[in-house]
Amino acid sequence: MRAITLERYGDKAGVRAGEVPDPDVGANDVLVRIRAASINPLDRMIRDGEMKTILPYKVPFVLGNDLAGVVVEVGTAVTRFAVGDEVFSRPDKNRIGTFAELIAVHQDDVAMKPATLTMEEAASLPLVALTSWQVLVERAHIQPGQKVLVHAGSGGLGTIAIQLAKQLGAHVATTTSTANVDLVKRLGADVVVDYKKQAFETLLHDYDVVLDSLGGETLLKSLDVLKPGGKVISVAGPPDADFARELGANPVVRLVMSALSFPIRRRARRRDVEYSFLFMKASGDQLRELTPLIDAGKIRPVVDSVFPFESAPEALEYVEAGRAKAGKVVVRMP
Repeated sequence: MRAITLERYGDKAGVRAGEVPDPDVGANDVLVRIRAASINPLDRMIRDGEMKTILPYKVPFVLGNDLAGVVVEVGTAVTRFAVGDEVFSRPDKNRIGTFAELIAVHQDDVAMKPATLTMEEAASLPLVALTSWQVLVERAHIQPGQKVLVHAGSGGLGTIAIQLAKQLGAHVATTTSTANVDLVKRLGADVVVDYKKQAFETLLHDYDVVLDSLGGETLLKSLDVLKPGGKVISVAGPPDADFARELGANPVVRLVMSALSFPIRRRARRRDVEYSFLFMKASGDQLRELTPLIDAGKIRPVVDSVFPFESAPEALEYVEAGRAKAGKVVVRMP
């Protein structure tokens, strides 16, 4: 089959299109012919070797973390799916490889594609929708009336997190650029901070939860907008010891992650707030929870552009260069 593989870390030239063997199909796997896959910042981080401590993939391997497609074969123990089903998925972190014609995915990580979406729209959702759910529902337990700040509201994660937070009954603030103020308002943001003109940390106060996807100074400043007992949950900040334990990391790696996150955790404690790091997990069940909201139009995907399969390396560079105006960039399979 054709696929986009990473031949060596840390080099754009290490990404190439070529032929690789078809995947093996385990007893609990569904084999999916991929119709569309989307680009995530995680793909660039994997390519550059930034995730090797967490995700020690051995090169060469197929890139890609989101998919929509059609089931073409099922394993002997599969009970949820049949050949011909249209599905979408974020495969488990140990079984990535969606920039390809075919992929074998465990049935627990797959869900039926929302009926109202195209393949390209469906492919844009799994990773960011699961991240939003795991931050806002699982980790933060958002309740109606609570105040949530979503950073980078026009990004792939932000566009979905704003909409889910509103469905949970939250009052939602977001940061974005001038060009996307109207977009995030249409998605449901109650308060919009134009980061090119305003400093969010001087305008926002007494928030219950911050979803941070930027890290760095933005993460540090986010502590100041929280009320006592509030939480900042980051997908871009330093991993913490809890995440290392979830990962099953060895004691040395757990110690390193604890040390990396110590300054932000100490700063959070001094402000009587909480910091935690989240790396999303694959879950077909959670995608099924989200599907009624998607089919009802209450959560709408935002797709910036669609590239042909052969141009996947260029699509990665397009995202890396910040050329996407809003939402996700998708790769369409032949």
